[in-house]
Amino acid sequence: MPPEPAAPLATIAAALRRERDRVGISLTELARRAGVAKSTLSQLESGTGNPSVETLWALGVALGVPFSRLVEPADDTVRVLRAGEGPRVRSEQADFTGTLLSAGAAHLRRDVYLIELEPGAVRSADGHTPRSVEHVVVAAGRLRVGPESGPVDLGPGDYATFPGDAPHRYEALAPGTFAVLIMEHP
Repeated sequence: MPPEPAAPLATIAAALRRERDRVGISLTELARRAGVAKSTLSQLESGTGNPSVETLWALGVALGVPFSRLVEPADDTVRVLRAGEGPRVRSEQADFTGTLLSAGAAHLRRDVYLIELEPGAVRSADGHTPRSVEHVVVAAGRLRVGPESGPVDLGPGDYATFPGDAPHRYEALAPGTFAVLIMEHP
């Protein structure tokens, strides 16, 4: 298995500074709103550190932007991502990796991810931006996914959709589980 690519640190750093300036808040205030240590945020804005999915989601919610706006550079050319390529970000909670495949343009507000999970710990997610919706199609393995109050079990080819603005979970029930996740943002 090839080594895992590093998170897109330069893109994340530039996006955090850009979005924080757009909102007009200080580094200290963004750290407070996101529940992230100021030193962690400072490292991320300087292009160092190792951000987790949870940290980037919390920052995106605090800034009122989708996760994708923090990890994908703007690009208007034809783009191909081969298997194993793309900006990959790991979870702190579980053997869960998200790879952004496509970020929606401002007027589309949808992002497409490939998620890879292994059995063990559950990946719990806080609610994202208000009125966001998640769509999941399982490609391989088995996945328990959905709101904390009522997750569903899915197999290959199964589809589920649920509110992304409430706490939800992802749990692999079989080795080698992967799925396509489409996030819609209002």
